[in-house]
Amino acid sequence: RARQGTGELCRRGEVAHGWLCQSSGYGLDDGETNMNTQQQLARWQHGVRAISLALGLLLGLAACAPAEEPAAANTAGAADTQVYEWKMITTWPKNLPGLGAAPERLAERLRIMSNGRLDIKVYGAGELVGALEVFDAVSQGTAQMGHGAAYYWRGKNPAAAMFATVPFGMNAQEMNGWLRYGGGLELWQELYGKFNLVPFAAGNSGVQMAGWFNKEINSIDDLQGLKMRIPGIGGAVLSRAGGVPVVLPGGEIFTALQTGVIDATEWVGPYNDLAFSLHTAAKYYYYPGWHEPGPTLEAFVNKDAWEALPPDLQAMIEVATQAINEDMLSEFTARNNAALDTLINEHGVQLRRLPDDVIAALRASSKEVVAEIAEADPLAKRIYESYMAYLEDVRRYHSISEQAYMNLRESAD
Repeated sequence: RARQGTGELCRRGEVAHGWLCQSSGYGLDDGETNMNTQQQLARWQHGVRAISLALGLLLGLAACAPAEEPAAANTAGAADTQVYEWKMITTWPKNLPGLGAAPERLAERLRIMSNGRLDIKVYGAGELVGALEVFDAVSQGTAQMGHGAAYYWRGKNPAAAMFATVPFGMNAQEMNGWLRYGGGLELWQELYGKFNLVPFAAGNSGVQMAGWFNKEINSIDDLQGLKMRIPGIGGAVLSRAGGVPVVLPGGEIFTALQTGVIDATEWVGPYNDLAFSLHTAAKYYYYPGWHEPGPTLEAFVNKDAWEALPPDLQAMIEVATQAINEDMLSEFTARNNAALDTLINEHGVQLRRLPDDVIAALRASSKEVVAEIAEADPLAKRIYESYMAYLEDVRRYHSISEQAYMNLRESAD
């Protein structure tokens, strides 16, 4: 009979039980039984010693393993508590309502989300570098982060301005859709990657005002030779229509308008324009904001600094910039109307609509200028084609949704 687990045979009178052959009590005399019992006991003692040795070896190995795990845990713990001290430079005056408040709020939210691990000090325009030097300073590593608007960097690549706004183009809601789900962000990252930067949408004012003028605009002739502060593609369109665009940072606008260096200016809308006291330098306030229908403001991070961050802090920046992007639009939406009432009813500002022929001329010039962006280089062409294709699709749908509802709502009055 085979001995279980051994491959040996039990002798006559033995029964296999587990690993041992035990006497059945039949066919063996007492001497044989005692001898077999002693042999079995010896085998059992030998087995116990082998098992004890194996257990000792396993326990020894187990005792060694935890010695390495705490070291790894300590390393991870050290990485989790590392503090990254950054500078964020902006194109806006320090603490300007809306535009200037956004980077401050962004830094504060990141400080809280990271439990102090990402500590960002915000500098207003001119405190560390000039307003129009922010892009290059972050690209070169002078600061780790910047906040501004892509149309200020049109000289780097004409298509850069399309990530801020395009005259007669997409509004804030549509820009968010293109950037997040229409391929816009990937193109933006590709363009800014050439300058060692990682971009994020981080604010939007909604449709802006056409601007402040020190004389009435009754026809396209009134734009001829008009010196107006207006950056980006809008400035190129004004030039094509006969005006003279001037690029100035926000902090220099009031003095330039007040002293006659410029004849007109656009800035943002009632909420920010009131804070700048632009109504004391020009009395005609025109709409609609053909040049900036939904300007996306941006945060951008030095690529080396970005790659040095752990994944959780990178994710926090992505989430916090999205929150600030929505927060700014909500703030302007909530505050613009009250500010406009103040301008008109308390300061006597004259609100005017641009004449239809002026708008038509600007629209025609805009089509030419925007189409020329595609000629800059292959990447600019891809950005232009992506933007225009998305605009056509979203405009078609919004004609029966957003626009149709707005028309419906207005008709009820």
